[in-house]
Amino acid sequence: MELIIGPRTYSTWSLRGWLVMKRTGADFTTVDVRYETQAQKAALRQISPSGFVPVLKHGDTLIWDTLAIAEWAAETYPEARLWPADPTARALARSATAEMHSGFSALRTFCGTGPDRPMVGEARSETPSDPALDRDLARLVDLFRQMRGRFGQAGPWLFGDWSIADAFFTPVAARIRHFQIDLSAYGDDGVAVAYVAALLAQPDFRQWEAEALA
Repeated sequence: MELIIGPRTYSTWSLRGWLVMKRTGADFTTVDVRYETQAQKAALRQISPSGFVPVLKHGDTLIWDTLAIAEWAAETYPEARLWPADPTARALARSATAEMHSGFSALRTFCGTGPDRPMVGEARSETPSDPALDRDLARLVDLFRQMRGRFGQAGPWLFGDWSIADAFFTPVAARIRHFQIDLSAYGDDGVAVAYVAALLAQPDFRQWEAEALA
């Protein structure tokens, strides 16, 4: 298998797909591509049906979109337990993941990643301010507090054990770090901050970060 990813310093969706695949324990290689120039974008369209990353190549099959890759991995490697075993926790984990997949547009806009705004290392940017961003951050804090309050006794992750939801929120944690966002301003009592710290300290993310910086 090959996982085609974008630049490790700022390709957030690539990171999500890589974290999920890493968790399966499957044997796969990583193919790094870039898409800054028109020529690079054209080359990417030759190997990615959507023209975006990540793409998982499995035999003659190309699976594009991070959520599709994650669901495929969960079905193909059930022993990895990528979704919670409890039906209620699993439904809520899917809800949180889907919300991250399609929502939080202000967070993506005002806290976007790029060559000059990496999600790795200790680089800092000025904290942006916008009412829409404030709403997104308040929603994140509320989501983290609710899920950790309900499932936190089972482990340090959003639903106790690590799941696909944690892969999807890891780039969010990196954005919060990079833009120096104070979550206490959005009602956090320490729960969201602790969860963000856990995501940034997770060994697979630390590996990704080290390889990106190298």
